[in-house]
Formats: sequence, structure tokens, C-alpha cells
Amino acid sequence: MKKTLCLILTLVMLSSLCAFGALADDVTLNAIFMKQAGYSEDDVLAMTQAFTEATGIQVNPTFVAYEELAPKILTSAASGGYDVILGDCIWPAQFAKAGLVLDVTDRVSALDLDDIYQGALDATRYEGKYYGMPWLNDVKYMFVNMELLKQAGIEEAPATWDQLIEDAKACKEKGICEYPIVGCYAQAECLICDYTCIAGSFGGAFVDENNQPTLDKAENIEALDFMAQTLKDGLCNPKSLEMIEDDVLSTFAAGNAVFAINWTYQYASMNDESQSSVVGQGVITPIPGTDKAQSATVNGGMPLMITAGCKHPDEAWEYMLFLASKEMQAKYCANALPIWKSLYTDPQVIETAGAEVVAASQIQFDFIQNRPMVPYYNELSTAMQTEIQLVLLGQKTAEEALTGLQAVALELADR
Repeated sequence: MKKTLCLILTLVMLSSLCAFGALADDVTLNAIFMKQAGYSEDDVLAMTQAFTEATGIQVNPTFVAYEELAPKILTSAASGGYDVILGDCIWPAQFAKAGLVLDVTDRVSALDLDDIYQGALDATRYEGKYYGMPWLNDVKYMFVNMELLKQAGIEEAPATWDQLIEDAKACKEKGICEYPIVGCYAQAECLICDYTCIAGSFGGAFVDENNQPTLDKAENIEALDFMAQTLKDGLCNPKSLEMIEDDVLSTFAAGNAVFAINWTYQYASMNDESQSSVVGQGVITPIPGTDKAQSATVNGGMPLMITAGCKHPDEAWEYMLFLASKEMQAKYCANALPIWKSLYTDPQVIETAGAEVVAASQIQFDFIQNRPMVPYYNELSTAMQTEIQLVLLGQKTAEEALTGLQAVALELADR
């Protein structure tokens, strides 16, 4: 404990001295985080307490559900209610264009960028500049209940979607699980995340290399047809249309699903006896692929950003740097993996995160798909959520919905 605190204190002391010039002024920072997925509230509170003990800087953290995070940030922007904000990787473009967050390119460029995963860096960047400190490094994986799968006579997790469908049919036909597949298909951002994974594994993408919309690509249509068919065939739980990530976790943890796509945090929760009845039964694996792509996942990276109204940007940066330090990320990696490549051979990380999680991530990180990193993303996502749900409900065809969405995206891009 003393050694860890010494390392932390050394990190802070080696930072820019001007960050501590105002310590005597009793600096207090306000920060906002999300409740679900990634670092737990207890983790963030512990990190924050360690920061205050090491620096004397007070921090008041607020925790809200993901769906409330952007609205809270936007409504408080005028008053400067928060100094440090946690943002999704699809927000820096919007926030930067609106002048809501500070350009921290010089600060980020001083870091050892070669040791940071590209997906984590991408979560902070817009038009070649950095607007935040990489922090929450996360992607989605496939979780498989191997105990249920073995009851169907299947010994290996599927590597392709075709194989997964065959396995799901076997489990259903043998009465092992009524709805073998569960998804985050509520009319919320989680639906776009799941669709990004599946579309990418079918060879699809929502924008091209120039960030121009490509929503009506044949591969995207095929992927959405696939999702709708699993519901129509009774392989996917119909309640998925109302589920967010925590609902998927609880369904899987109750033994009511064989296959689930979710963030890293599901691994620890499904193996926690206080939360799960399937401890030791589930495995974490890369998301299946097709003949067009071996796998695909969605970038869930979330950077910490300094608001434009922050009166103490140096202290805010020190707080962000502290939370993202190797010491903190190695210690609190049970639910969120580090941004630092060098930590993936660290015995503490392997033990805390789990060797299985580390092994899966080293494969899955090679197949990261970004949601469109454009200033109009929020409007596009809202439109996509509505139209995709109509397809999953059987009220529109995938081609109709995506053709219409392409027109919407082009109009938003031309504004």
C-alpha cells in the first residue's frame, strides 16, 4: 500500500508544477461520471479519494445513468457546472465543434502515445486534435454459457454467426433455453452499439474513410435482416427490445441465455455469487464473424474532458491524469481494461481482470469499429434507434429503414 501511494505521489509531483500553484486556494473540482459499465462508482470514489489525499484538491463526483450523461453535460454547459466530464467516444466531435470542451492536444501529445491503444486515443480525437484524456477503454464481447451449450452436445463457442445460429437452434429444440440469444435492443444507444458490432462482422460500416454516410450499404442491410430474423425465429429473447446492458447481464446471470453481447463488466458480474447463478459457467470470447470479417466490436472508449468553463484546467488535467495513470488502471481493472498496452503483461492486471479477459481483449481489440464520429451523431443515433427498432419489430424492412436513414444522414452532413 505504501509503495503504491509512493508511486502515485511521484507521478503527481512530476507533473507540471503550475497545477499545484493554486492548492493553497482550496481548489474544488466538480466531475460527472456514468453509473453502469466500466469502472464502478466505488472504484471512481476510491480513485478520487486517493487523488485528494495525494494532492489536497477536492473533487465532487456525480454519477448518472448513461442516458442522462449527455443531457446533464449539455444543460450545465452555460453555467459551468462541471469541470471534468466523462464522455462517450462519439461526443468529442459535437462538443469540440460547439466549443464545450478544451483542446488538450499539447497535453496528450506529451504522453507515451505508442503505449496507448489506438481505440482509446480515437475516443478523444476530432479533426486531428485531442479533446480529452483516454481513460475508459472498453469494447463489447460475446459471452457464452458453456454449461448450457455442453448440454446440447456442443463443446466450443461459435466463431461464426452461422455456427451460433445452429448452436442456438440446438439449445432451443432440446429445451435447454427458450431464447438462447439476448441483446441490448432497447431504443437507446446500446442498440446502436450492438448493431455496430453485428454490421461490422458482416463487413458493413456506417461511414466511409471520409466520414461520409454509408448506411444503406448491402452489408448493413444484411446484418439488420439477420438481427430481425433471430427475433422472428424465436432464437432471440423478445424482451431484448426493452433491454439495456444491465438487463442483458441479469438475464444471462440468471441462466436464461446462452449468448449475449456486452461490455467487459459482465465478466466480473456473471462470476460474482452475489449477482449470478451461473458462476463459472460463462466465458468471454471475440464476437463471431462471417466470410467477410473474422469479428467486429464497437469502440466503447470514454475519455475524460475539461469543460470550456472550467476555472482550474491545470488541476482538472492532473485529476484526469491521475485517474488514467498506470497505477490506478492496474489496480481497478476488474470492470474496465487499461488504455496502456504495457499493462497487459502486468501480473496484477492479469490476476485482477482475469487471464481469460486479457486473452479475449488482445484479439478483440484488433477488430474495433467506431460509430460515426461526426458532429451530428446524436441526431443520427436517435433516428437510427427509431428505425432499427421498427425493423426488429417487423414493421419495416431493413432496406426501407436504412435507405431512409441514409437520406437523413446526408441531410445532417450537409447542414
